[in-house]
Amino acid sequence: MSQGSAPLTSRPEWQALKSHKAELENTHMRDLFRDDPDRASRFFISGGGLSLDYSRNRMTDDTIAGLMALARSCGVPERTAAMFRGDHINVTEKRPALHVALRGSSGDPILVDGTNITPEVEHTLDRMEQFVDDVLSKRWQGHTGKPFTDVVSIGIGGSFLGPKLVSEALRPYWHGQLNCHYVANIDGTQIAEVLRRVNPETTLFLIQSKSFRTQETLENSKVARAWFLDNGGSEDQIAKHFVAVTANTPEAVNFGISEDNIFPMWDWVGGRYSLWSAIGLPVALTIGMKNFRALLAGANGMDQHFRNAPLEQNLPVVMAMLGLWYNNFWGAETYTILPYDHYLRSLPAHLQQLDMESNGKSVTQNGEPLTCHSGPVIWGGVGANGQHAFHQLLHQGTRLIPADFIIPLETHNQVACHHVTLFANCLSQSRALMSGKTLDEARAELKAEGMNADDIDKLAPHKVIPGNKPSNTLLMDKSTPETVGALIALYEHRTFVQGIIWDVDSFDQWGVELGKQMGKGILDRLTGDSAGGDGPIDSSTDHLIRIFRSHHSS
Repeated sequence: MSQGSAPLTSRPEWQALKSHKAELENTHMRDLFRDDPDRASRFFISGGGLSLDYSRNRMTDDTIAGLMALARSCGVPERTAAMFRGDHINVTEKRPALHVALRGSSGDPILVDGTNITPEVEHTLDRMEQFVDDVLSKRWQGHTGKPFTDVVSIGIGGSFLGPKLVSEALRPYWHGQLNCHYVANIDGTQIAEVLRRVNPETTLFLIQSKSFRTQETLENSKVARAWFLDNGGSEDQIAKHFVAVTANTPEAVNFGISEDNIFPMWDWVGGRYSLWSAIGLPVALTIGMKNFRALLAGANGMDQHFRNAPLEQNLPVVMAMLGLWYNNFWGAETYTILPYDHYLRSLPAHLQQLDMESNGKSVTQNGEPLTCHSGPVIWGGVGANGQHAFHQLLHQGTRLIPADFIIPLETHNQVACHHVTLFANCLSQSRALMSGKTLDEARAELKAEGMNADDIDKLAPHKVIPGNKPSNTLLMDKSTPETVGALIALYEHRTFVQGIIWDVDSFDQWGVELGKQMGKGILDRLTGDSAGGDGPIDSSTDHLIRIFRSHHSS
């Protein structure tokens, strides 16, 4: 699946873009808008229930043509087809990446190594539906016969960030029978705080771990089990309160979970893409299976748009190539996500993992060093709060930081004039990033305020805002299960397209493994189980271990 041995940066399409960037170096977006009255309508596309205004970017028609030429040269259409076909596009682990199969609705066969996985996917969805119905109808109750009031999802990484994002994003769709809590951190404070708020007789625990050996998840699960047993539960009642989503059924059974209460995870779904599987059970339990299926349908709608729309009209492709344009040709090192919707406040955290774990790579699929930078640092925060925090750096800082503004046209909570004010803030920020304020404008503004000439000379330079800062604006009618599903799928495909261009494996995460490997030896030294450790260790780590042990021995 690799592009071959020729470095990406030597491709003629890359070199053409490099030359084109030099031509645009001194072009301001103000001038582009001035010279093209139809710019906003021409650079506006829709698909999968979302719309994208990408007119506020440092680009022209020639830029888009050049970026799409690069996308075609690197095989974006072919690699996209390979993913949907079930080819082994996760090359280092020799497996498909078929999260798209989890949200398909056609029932058509999807083959993994010759086996049709569609029946198993549909069977798991049916099992989820039965389980959710049993809990919500109160047929499944706690060990004292009381219905469940709380669900605690224990997982980390993709088993935590995706479900947490969606359960928050779809808070208006909660039916109110269950409160949903998440535990991920190995810092004991998180699980201690959650357990203080729930009742052992009416709490259902979901243990979300593909291996059932992830340290953080397993340790938190042990704490939850001990708490249950210490507060009136018994070993044979664990099955009433604990459910697992895992590929390691024997370990889950050893934990005390009934095999009937274990939902599958598959090798062909990575953790950060697993929201759409039974990992989404906390979401399904709080919004109901009908809304969960609507979430899948929204994602599937974006899948079909990504699969079938021409590249120039393809939301994931256009966003991917514009992000790559700034990352690789303009020197942008970070990218910010700005959802103007309180319900989407966890989107930046989810996209951090999605993008940085997928494309934070330094070698190609053939193991050759990259000749350009791969993924940027992803960060962000909810609007309009960020305007009073980090937007100052976006406007007047020295670094180029492209931004995605995301806002629904309608709100679930019509409070006074809040939403129209929020929408005005969103538009004003993207406009200010684009247009800025010149020195002459700053001077004229101060003069109109009656300031004297000497003070104008001193203050005006501080009020100059360079502008020409790129951004996209993503619109949806309202945050619904369908549009939230489409939004997350959009960014999944955007990430995949960039990985295709850089020729990295977007579906492995070997960098995560090293810390895990080292962690066991360090833990043994901290606890005294290994006086000398497993060989030499650096002096800094050894020094800190001694400080910790000394503190806890006194």
